[in-house]
Parts: sequence; C-alpha cells; structure tokens
Amino acid sequence: MPGDDVDANRALEDLVEGRLKPGVYQWRAPAAPGAGVSGAAWPERATAAGWKTFYLNGRRARDTESFLRLCAEVFELPEGKGGDWDGLRDRLTDLSWVPSTGGYLVMYEAWAELAEADQRAFRTALDVFTHAVETWQDTATPMTVLLSSIGVEVAGVPKLG
Repeated sequence: MPGDDVDANRALEDLVEGRLKPGVYQWRAPAAPGAGVSGAAWPERATAAGWKTFYLNGRRARDTESFLRLCAEVFELPEGKGGDWDGLRDRLTDLSWVPSTGGYLVMYEAWAELAEADQRAFRTALDVFTHAVETWQDTATPMTVLLSSIGVEVAGVPKLG
C-alpha cells in the first residue's frame, strides 16, 4: 500500500535523525534504493546523515557458507576475518576499517531465501545482528538492521513503519 511506504520512509528518516531507537526491524518499504519522503534514496539519505550503509542482497545466500561469504564482501571484512559465525560477530562489533560518524545501517533484502533454505542459519544470522546492534546501541555510531519484509514477515522482529 502506498501509505505503508510513506510511513516506513518516515520511520527510516526518524532512525537516521536519531528520533527512533536503533535495532533489528522489519521494513515494509521496498528494499531496492528508491525515492523516499525527501526524494532521496535511502542509502543517500543515511549517508548524508553520516551513516555508513551496507546492502545485503540475500538472493545469493541460501546457507551458512554463502551468507558468510556475502557478509565478508558487503562489510568489506579484513582478509581471513569473519569466516565463521564467531568471526562475523566479532567483526560486526568492530568495523574500524569502515568508520562512520552517524551510525551503521544494514539493509538485508531477500532474507527469506536463507530463512526458507536453512532456518538455523537464518536464526543465527539474526542473533549475530542483534548482538552487533546491542553492542553499538549506546555509542555515537549505533547500528540498525532492516529486513525488507514485503509479503513475508519474521516472527519476533518488530516492524519499522
């Protein structure tokens, strides 16, 4: 519904401007970069607010190995780091090689690919993201993870917008 997109974009604007608590959320707006309330695409709006953005296209991640490879690429992990769940957890709570002045925004599109193919890996990924968000929560550079939820929802993950 068009009204849902406007609400979701307003919620995203509230997030990057510090009026909404960082967290792991479902986001009902289209994940692919597109026009928002202010006319700018979500990565540009977040970047303008000092946030470092990461876009995970989950269509290529249907198991633990492919998800970890995707994360290594998208988060520009240092060579040899993040090759397992513990390594990814450690790297996402550091991110010193990709500094940010406002925060970290992760958009995870097509997460249902992993959730349907490997439920355990998907739940572990959510745990890793939740840990990272909690670690960054009370810093000058909070992290938020948005799960694009058009037509599919994740039980236990709050909705943004």
